Amino acid sequence: MEDQELQKSSRVVKVDSPESWNFYVSQAKSQACPIVAHFTASWCIPSVFMNSFFEDLASSYKDALFLIVDVDEVKEVARRLKVKAMPTFMFLKDGNTMDKLVGANPDEIKKRVDGFVQSSRLVHIA
Repeated sequence: MEDQELQKSSRVVKVDSPESWNFYVSQAKSQACPIVAHFTASWCIPSVFMNSFFEDLASSYKDALFLIVDVDEVKEVARRLKVKAMPTFMFLKDGNTMDKLVGANPDEIKKRVDGFVQSSRLVHIA
């Protein structure tokens, strides 16, 4: 029960199919909302380690959509975006990949998310 309550309050959205990926990307594009996507795998310890950090980031940056994609569950999306290692973090704007970071480096991820969200705000205001 406690786990379900945590999931309800999460700002990270789990992508469970190519259709849901397309839906969220389309919604974000129509709302000029940047996307930060974490491509993960349950068997990859560094990816699993990054999950709580990714949750914290999502709570801090409310102007962006945070998606989590298990590459074993949504292989088509991972293949289409050329995700070859986990964890991979992708930064998308208007449906296009703007940046990509491979590896579990919390400081670098935070720095990139901050810069990406800030630049998206500036473009949105202009």
